[in-house]
This record gives sequence, C-alpha cells and structure tokens, in this order.
Amino acid sequence: MARRTAIGLDIGSSGVRAAELAYGRDGARLRRFGQVPLPDTAVRAGEVVDAPVVTAALRELWRTGGFSHRDVVLGVANQRVLVREVDLPAMPLSDLPRALPFQVEGLLPMPVDSVVLDFHPLRSMTSSSGGPLVRGLLVAASRDMVMANVRAAEAAGLHVVSVDLTPFALMRALGSRLDLDVETEALVDIGAHVTNVVVHSDGEPRFVRILLTGGQHLTDAISEGTGVPPAEAEALKHEHGLTATSPEHARAAQALVLSTQALLDEIRSSVDYYSASTPTHPVQRIVVTGGGAQLRGLTERLSAATQTPVVQGNAIASFSTRRAGRDAEQLGLLGPLSAVPVGLALGAAR
Repeated sequence: MARRTAIGLDIGSSGVRAAELAYGRDGARLRRFGQVPLPDTAVRAGEVVDAPVVTAALRELWRTGGFSHRDVVLGVANQRVLVREVDLPAMPLSDLPRALPFQVEGLLPMPVDSVVLDFHPLRSMTSSSGGPLVRGLLVAASRDMVMANVRAAEAAGLHVVSVDLTPFALMRALGSRLDLDVETEALVDIGAHVTNVVVHSDGEPRFVRILLTGGQHLTDAISEGTGVPPAEAEALKHEHGLTATSPEHARAAQALVLSTQALLDEIRSSVDYYSASTPTHPVQRIVVTGGGAQLRGLTERLSAATQTPVVQGNAIASFSTRRAGRDAEQLGLLGPLSAVPVGLALGAAR
C-alpha cells in the first residue's frame, strides 16, 4: 500500500501551525508539526489583516518544518462564520453544492453570493407532510475573509485544496476519544483571540459556537491593570496563573481573575444554551485545548463554573510520533496546540 500524507494548516492570531499525518499499514502517525509566531497585528480574530507578514511566516514554517509537500487544508473560524442547524429536503450529496444556495437563501442574514457555504448532515427526518428531510449544520463563511486567508497561503507557495471549519477539525482530532461512560462532551479550544466550542455525541456534532475572546484578552487585562508592557504581562500570566498569592503581584492576579471569569462565563453560557435546547444529551465532560487552556488553575475554575468534569486534551496522544523529529518534552508541549491542524489533516484524509 502506498503511503500518503495530509497537512492541516491553522492560521491563528498568535502564530501559524501545521501538522502532517502519514498513513500506512500501521495506521496514522504524526510525521511533522511546526509553528511560527506572528505579531499581534497580523491576524485579528481569525482573519488575515497583514497578508505579507502572514505569508512570510508561512514561508518560514515550510522552510524549517520539513513538510513533504505543499497541499494543505486550511481552517477558518471567526465572527464572520455562521453555523446554524437547519432542515433541508433530502437529496443526493452530489446535488447539494448546486442546490444549497437556493435552499438557504432566506435563512442567512447576508447575501448568499457573499458567502462560502457548506452543509454537515446529521440525521434523516420526515416533514409534517411526510416528505424526507435532512437535518444538519449549515456553515456560511464570508467569502472575502476566506479568500484573504487563502491568498496569504497561496502567496507562500502553498496549494489550498479545501477549507474546513475549525470546530469540525477540533471534533475530528479529539471526538473519537470518548470513554465508555461519556456519550456527550464539549470540546473547547482557547486560542489567542478566538475560542471554539463544539458539543458532540460519539463524533456527531450537536452544537457549535465561536467566541471572540481568548488568551490574549487575559494578557491585555493584566497589562492594562498593572501598566506593564504586554510581554511582561504574558510572562506574569504563565508564571503565576490563577494561583498567584504574593502581594507584589496582587494587581496582576486581580486583573487575570476578572478577565478569566469573563471568558469562563462565555464558555459556561454556551454550554448552558446547548443544554437547555438539547436536554436529552447533557454535556458529561469538557475537554480543553489550545494555548489559552494551559493557564494554571483554569480547568479547576471551569469545572466549578459549569459543574462538569474538565480535562486537558491532547490530539497527538493516539498517534505514533517516533519519526516526528521531536523529543518527548517537545511533544508534551505541542499536544495542547495540535488539535486544530491535526483535525484539519484528518479531514483531508477522509
């Protein structure tokens, strides 16, 4: 069997990350993972605003990352992406791309020709008149936003073979790791400016929400509350987390606690909204990933706020990493950052 590989690319606010998975007789393995940081002004809330800087970072990522080719699946998630549960007339999947714009035109708050559409079917249903329906998640992403991200990647010499919703990638990377006693869980990826929440049951998505807040907002709150530069605020955040008790860091601790509580309130509200609308499948566990999820004390506070067990997710834990070019310590640090690019690569291999 010929070996094949797939690369997922995540253009985030704090950096660009890519994961390459290789598939062979023994299943999938992590072949490469790389990341290059970005300045805070290059990508805002998941949307490329300084294309030359992003393109330069992508060129550096491919120069140093050792990836075997340039075909990528690109993830998107920001305030210009709408995800909504809808019922559509049943039809062959081959007819869906052509029919989708006409079926959903009246359901969108923006012109249908200004968005990129996708539909994720969930289950078959029957209408009140007896006709066959398909219930699923409609995704509508701003075409301008998608193309800005695609152009930045293509300018770096990459070939974007498809664009995928980041929450779906998150579910693909982590959603197959349910315990026997957990049917439904919420996956929460906390990035710098965007937090993705997806609730699924045994790999079937039930709810998606994209929150415009993340770890950078916590750093900004410390900087504003103490008057220290952002770099020093970031260092304080990672050094002390939510457990700081020393008097000299009291102002930083207060700013961090208040801003973290606002983030946790948004996550809790999302889970509460899902639970109220879908009482038959309550969230039994929350899995957190992303750079923002590494804040010391965050999992305990989120568990207390939601009254739900919270665990850290590691998307590469189930893959062979022997040839990934990283030692055990590096892989331990990469695990929480890998969910989105790994999930995008898994989508390419479907």
